[in-house]
Amino acid sequence: MDHFTYKNGELYAEDVTISDIAAEIGTPFYVYSTATIERHLRVFDEALSGMPHLVCYAMKANSNLAVLRIAVKAGAGLDVVSEGELHRAIAAGCPGDKIVFSGVGKTHEEMQLGIEANIRQFNIESEPEMARLNEVATSMGRTARITIRVNPDVDAKTHAKISTGKAADKFGIPISRAREVYALAASMEGLEVVGIDVHIGSQLTDLEPYESAFKKVAELTYQLRADGHDIRRLDLGGGLGIPYQQSNEAPPLPFDYGQVIQRTVGDLGCEIEIEPGRLIAGNAGLLIANTIYRKNGEGRDFLIINAAMNDLIRPAMYEAWHDIIPVKEPAHDAPIAPVDIVGPVCESGDTFAKQREMAIVNEGEMVAFRSAGAYGAVMSSEYNSRPLIPEVLVNGSRFDVVRPRPTYDDMLKRERIPDWLK
Repeated sequence: MDHFTYKNGELYAEDVTISDIAAEIGTPFYVYSTATIERHLRVFDEALSGMPHLVCYAMKANSNLAVLRIAVKAGAGLDVVSEGELHRAIAAGCPGDKIVFSGVGKTHEEMQLGIEANIRQFNIESEPEMARLNEVATSMGRTARITIRVNPDVDAKTHAKISTGKAADKFGIPISRAREVYALAASMEGLEVVGIDVHIGSQLTDLEPYESAFKKVAELTYQLRADGHDIRRLDLGGGLGIPYQQSNEAPPLPFDYGQVIQRTVGDLGCEIEIEPGRLIAGNAGLLIANTIYRKNGEGRDFLIINAAMNDLIRPAMYEAWHDIIPVKEPAHDAPIAPVDIVGPVCESGDTFAKQREMAIVNEGEMVAFRSAGAYGAVMSSEYNSRPLIPEVLVNGSRFDVVRPRPTYDDMLKRERIPDWLK
């Protein structure tokens, strides 16, 4: 569910027309709905009711400070994967005891900052990382709380580039070696083992892989407790999918996901941590673009818009589908025709959709990419020296620019020509 609807022939974000935002700041831009983000956080919280739990928003999906602040005010924690994200989490007002640090390549500096911030836990991915964290913690006279990420060798049945739980993936330690690695962790004076971490992938549309992975985690919990470890938290990751194509069957609901957690690990007495990102932010955002040209090609038409692959790379990188709709609502009897929707970057990969059936959109008219709130702005770049596009947050009848569009001078000032080239 989202809060982007047609009213009186216009596309609205909550109670603000998209055309009003475009008139003020120009296109292209991202727009996010506060009400949608709040609702998705609340639905996950309700899905885990009856179990001690913490919903940690995976901020890699959308790390705008305003979005993070919505999550923090709603009582959620944050899942970070870099020093930059940790700085953002702190700047958004998230208390350290609600910050979880994930990722396979944590540096000495990142570990030190996390310990100084007294974060909730580090999710450890390897023995070398564990040894490094122990060195950093002991050098500081501190103890770092950890879970160890186990790789359950479960096929998440998702895109190969976002699978994280198979034996060939770079994440975690093999679950078959977990007991010996936990024994090693227990011998390190700078570490405190608090739980188990598992995450099998992103954009999952089937609950069976979760059930399989969580059953393995439950079995491991019993084994580790028998070995003397105080396993009191289970970090079960995130990855629940969203409906990018509205005409397709919707993925499982958070409630159903919560039921899987309840029946697989709910009787272990552990605090449950989950790290949803895409489902929190994805359907809470649109990318708005303007049509530059409608071009007649050989046997096909092209809609050339002013957003490009540097603004939204998911179609080029993942062959991802986004529903694309006119900002001005088409009439019920409006003619439908196939069109290739492309950007202005000088690459054939700068294509958002091929032969997409949609109502005719003419030059100067806007289109909206649905489900663009996750892995959109955060993955954007300035390729072709195209400035990053603005991000806008709507709350009811109000909106504000939460990341402004830089000028070309802003871009150029970040670079320097050496004296010997002047």
